[in-house]
Amino acid sequence: MFEVDLIVFVLAILVVLGSAVVAGLAAGLFGIGGGIILVPGLTDMMMLLGVPVEEAIRTAVGTSLATVVVTSVRSAHAHYKKGSFSWQVARDWAPFIIIGALCGTALGSQGSRELFRFLFLFLGPIIAFNMAFGRKDWSGVHIPLRRYLQPLSGSLVGFFSVMMGLGVGGLGVPTITLFGVELRRAIGTAAVLGLCTSIPGVCGFMYSGIVHEAQIAGPATGYISWLGFALIVPVTLWLAPLGVKLNHLMSLDLLRRAFAVLTIVNVIRLGLTI
Repeated sequence: MFEVDLIVFVLAILVVLGSAVVAGLAAGLFGIGGGIILVPGLTDMMMLLGVPVEEAIRTAVGTSLATVVVTSVRSAHAHYKKGSFSWQVARDWAPFIIIGALCGTALGSQGSRELFRFLFLFLGPIIAFNMAFGRKDWSGVHIPLRRYLQPLSGSLVGFFSVMMGLGVGGLGVPTITLFGVELRRAIGTAAVLGLCTSIPGVCGFMYSGIVHEAQIAGPATGYISWLGFALIVPVTLWLAPLGVKLNHLMSLDLLRRAFAVLTIVNVIRLGLTI
């Protein structure tokens, strides 16, 4: 069904590999997931291979979530060994994040191009800007009714993380610190909480794609592209440790801002393309 010129196929592969390089380095340098970079790259790959726009973006989100499963396990293990993980915080947040993730999966796995355009044109730049310029630790800020706002906050983190193919870190870390959790522990715990969004998300995008008989270029299960997964995971796992080393050698302020600009341009470009 998908007959693609060899040059176009190679270009599609290079686009995803380039996204994986940036995502892997960013994970090590800044301690964030790379979904906000991977989803545009995967969408480009699918569209270059002839996949219709709506199925391309759903596949990109689903495949990005599949990579989050692997990176969350690896990151969670590293944080657990360093002691920057709290089972109590995980137990407090996991149920609400899972509820939000299930709702996000139900909507996102059948989402229209207009929905994804809104998410990436409006929420994407906000998330990227906050990563680079926003306040990282909100634990000293007093907010009223924390006990009652936590279920809503956790559900929204899970909902939007799944909808955009992200791990929990980008939205979850500032949210968790806002409820009094120390920053280092919030980062370590968010790595595990990424499984609360990625596993339901992967299952939902697989199921929806199978039910709708999605036609995806290359080996795929539902809206999960195993071609994209196989290209991304080795690169990100290989480069994340390099990013960690660079973290200790370089000033990160300029790099964060450069990454924010790159991400904002990327998500806006995606929003205007789909």
